[in-house]
Amino acid sequence: MYSFSAHGVEAAELTLRVLMGPVPSEPQILEAQTNKMLFDWRQMQRWGISESSLPWGSKILFHDPTAWDQYRWQISATAAALLLQAVMITGLLYEHRRRRKAEIEARQRLSELAHLNRHATAGELSASIAHELNQPLGAILNNAETARIILNSPSPNLDEMKTIVDEIMRDDQRATQVIRRLRRLFKKTVSETQNIDFNETVSEALQFLSMQAIEHNVTLNSRLAQEPLRVSGDRIQLQQVFLNLVINGMDAMAGAASGRREVTCSTAVDASSAKISIADSGPGIPSDKLKTIFEPFFTTKGDGMGMGLSIARTIVEAHGGTIWAENQSVGGAVFHVSLPLAKAN
Repeated sequence: MYSFSAHGVEAAELTLRVLMGPVPSEPQILEAQTNKMLFDWRQMQRWGISESSLPWGSKILFHDPTAWDQYRWQISATAAALLLQAVMITGLLYEHRRRRKAEIEARQRLSELAHLNRHATAGELSASIAHELNQPLGAILNNAETARIILNSPSPNLDEMKTIVDEIMRDDQRATQVIRRLRRLFKKTVSETQNIDFNETVSEALQFLSMQAIEHNVTLNSRLAQEPLRVSGDRIQLQQVFLNLVINGMDAMAGAASGRREVTCSTAVDASSAKISIADSGPGIPSDKLKTIFEPFFTTKGDGMGMGLSIARTIVEAHGGTIWAENQSVGGAVFHVSLPLAKAN
């Protein structure tokens, strides 16, 4: 196609260049490039002609605009948003993985620290442990000596021998249960969540502390709820919390003058939580220390490590509960632990 407008522009430019410039010694012939190569897009589609086969500078008419031509900015914005979203999701997944790894490591450290704390507690409970084992072992020895006397008699009483054998088996099972509880308490195991009755856990721990209380001249009182307190958690770790709190209460009264020396353990249902309280008749906690007693390495004992209450708080919070302390109006301190009740199956 010949373009009159383009030809006029080129002629005008040539005229101006001649009028404004020096007169050439020889005439110059200039070839105007005013032709346009136009192609119909519809016919190109009909005959299967691609754009790459057209000469350079060709212009295509009746070209249907593509989605990119029509919605370039929208497509670019959408692609950028998707890319940003992909980057954010990748970052969140990476952060979730790091957090999950950190939680696993934290639980492992907690388990190791709690295990060391239980071993430290074992030394304080040695008298109670020995007493728990000596009772059934002593009964077994007495029954065995009685059985030997009966067997050496001219006419052994078989009915009495059966009774003695039954008592020996009963005491043996009792000693076995004590050893099993001790192994379960001091064995290094990973955290195991199960549905437990907190009243049973408290009663079992009180048996360990019976001789410990006698040595400290402390009376242990228990006021357990009538109904079972079903909570979901690790039995050993929760029992360790109770042991730490009761031992802490008995130690608080170590330097107290003669008088009422009691540790009272009570459990109750509070809304949707199981609540346990350990109260002592000691001197109480200084008001400025109530918020710091659960911090690591805080202790008022001369030989204490300051980790018992910190471990107790960590275990309770890991079970979704809360722990706090306050002073009683009648004297002494009381520690409260609140744990969510297990959901009924």
